[in-house]
Amino acid sequence: MIPYLIHLFILIGVYYILALSLQVSMGFTGLLNLAQIAFFAIGAYTSALLTLAGVPFLLSFVLAGVLALISGFLLSLPLNKLKGDYLAVVTIGFTFIVYAITLNWIELTRGPLGIPGIPKPDIFGYVFNSNESYLVLVTIIAIVIWIFVRAVVRSPFGRTLEAVRDDELATKMLGKDTKKIKAISMMMAAFLAGLAGSLYAHYITFIDPSSFALMQIVPIISIVIIGGLASLPGTLLATIILILLPEPMRFIGFPSSIVGPMRQILYAVILLAVLLYRPKGFWGKVELE
Repeated sequence: MIPYLIHLFILIGVYYILALSLQVSMGFTGLLNLAQIAFFAIGAYTSALLTLAGVPFLLSFVLAGVLALISGFLLSLPLNKLKGDYLAVVTIGFTFIVYAITLNWIELTRGPLGIPGIPKPDIFGYVFNSNESYLVLVTIIAIVIWIFVRAVVRSPFGRTLEAVRDDELATKMLGKDTKKIKAISMMMAAFLAGLAGSLYAHYITFIDPSSFALMQIVPIISIVIIGGLASLPGTLLATIILILLPEPMRFIGFPSSIVGPMRQILYAVILLAVLLYRPKGFWGKVELE
């Protein structure tokens, strides 16, 4: 039972980092960004391929975030011309492109066969082989990222992000370069998602395109909306709830082929209930428009 709980806590840490990354762009800046699972995939594949090629984990970990950041920058170029549903469509398209690359660039990603044997992190000679040690690593990184995001959103730049979300035209009239601000927000969100992808890949030790399909964005968006837009403590609470809530289905006797779809249905039902009866989520500051 204890190893099982440790496994769940590791997943909570990874998905909390991923949800925090979406909060930066969606919660604080108001960008309807559905590309986080693509940045997550970029980080996972980058870190996995680099470490298998002999690159040290710490460098692979950072480069995973950097390559995702560069992708976020490229995706941010049309941001000034796209809003709302149109932005969502573009980010969905980007997710499909990344998924198609992981599925069809067989020489690099092995396509649907996936990448097995991803090594555990090795930092200064210490290998995080056990789940207990990996939980410590994920917890430390999650705390550092939480401190970073908290500092950013409480800074003058963070208040500018919220101003863009609440009234972009008024922010422009105050002389702020909203295009640059949104680009930085998207790049920051992508960087953090890339780091989460690296942690995920080195924990699972096997990745394939199915782990990064478009539907995988559903639990992440659910966490952000249920926890509350622009709410860091709400994000943690929602992550814990949504990771742990479907687990009893494993002990009821449902086959594994049914547990996955039922989990997605459960997320959707909870999300609809929250949108109908508590539009700001558990701890949110603003309602989803």
